[in-house]
Amino acid sequence: MWRSLAPIGRHSGSGGYRRYAWTGADLDCRAWFRAQAESRGLALETDRNGNQWAWSGDPLAGDAVVTGSHLDSVPDGGAFDGPLGVVSAFAAFDELRRRGAEFAKPFAITNFGDEEGARFGLACVGSRLTAGQLTPGKARLLRDGDGVPLPRAMEAAGHDPDAIGPDPERLARIGAFVELHVEQGRALDLDGYPVGVASAIWPHGRWRFDFRGEANHAGTTRLADRRDPMLTYAETVLAARREAELAGGLATFGKVAVEPNGVNAIPSLVRGWLDSRAADQATLDAVVGGIERAAREHAERAGIDLDVVRESFTPVVEFQHVLRDEIRRLLGKRGPDGTGRDVPVLGTGAGHDAGILSASVPTAMLFVRNPTGISHSPAEHAREDDCVAGVTALADVLEGLACS
Repeated sequence: MWRSLAPIGRHSGSGGYRRYAWTGADLDCRAWFRAQAESRGLALETDRNGNQWAWSGDPLAGDAVVTGSHLDSVPDGGAFDGPLGVVSAFAAFDELRRRGAEFAKPFAITNFGDEEGARFGLACVGSRLTAGQLTPGKARLLRDGDGVPLPRAMEAAGHDPDAIGPDPERLARIGAFVELHVEQGRALDLDGYPVGVASAIWPHGRWRFDFRGEANHAGTTRLADRRDPMLTYAETVLAARREAELAGGLATFGKVAVEPNGVNAIPSLVRGWLDSRAADQATLDAVVGGIERAAREHAERAGIDLDVVRESFTPVVEFQHVLRDEIRRLLGKRGPDGTGRDVPVLGTGAGHDAGILSASVPTAMLFVRNPTGISHSPAEHAREDDCVAGVTALADVLEGLACS
């Protein structure tokens, strides 16, 4: 499975993946998912929001156990973020068949659409629509960098954009959702564990900062006469690092757009996107508030107009304790080097479909060790033996939750 999926959407220059929602690479990933489902005799379904479901048993029976993740990527992303959860779900299903386990509940493997938000700027579009956390009206306003609206992109890919919207009946039929994911940090590696269980997802969001100045000639405009928004943006980037360090949170300006974007032109507009995360809401508020105050102070001194827009936000997600504790019980003692210690429980600063669904469905997550902690990069990696340990753990969990 891994070998057949690996070439899809891989960029020859960077070695990273460019699997953006509703593009050719995304459609190839969906075709791969369809082939995996059909080869196992699973019934394939694509829901109103473009999420794929591969079913064993009657989807309408209720109390289903579901696992999976996503196949899309960030720009030049790694091979494991998302796909490891989908590949492991199919492999765990194969392992349960090998064991002779029989499902007592409906079971499904999912591929949620547009989890990374790389094309339209909003993460977890597929699961947000399904859970009612993104309205169809707001979804239809989303546009990519070329100005293509989400509905047009969906229609071009063969999906009906008029059908998108909340799907509470579907969610009501799910008794548990378990997402396996490569860890996006080094906690497991430092502790020596191949697999861990998630406790919570940190609150996080994305804010757009629009700095508006005055375009002018780079070779004839005196420094004293300039209203250069790039300088204010640069000061804000530095302020973001200071505020994050002071408060103990995280802040990143990772995307910027410049107009008119000429080498010999002073910009008229610099638009930067802030990603900020923290272990609790108070810390996140302190970080983002401090960054905005610093940006406005610098903008006022330089004669720059500033608009700040919160484009997305996800509050802290505490995964259901009952399900989390049951998963730890099912996993038993799996300490490093054969020690009799329970698998660790750890938080994460990364968002996931499981976090979106947690408001509607009992959800949990398993993490697989990442020896470098690098993610959203071609250098993202997990060792084969750890991936196998993740599949075994997921199979054990699914057997305990769904099988007789």
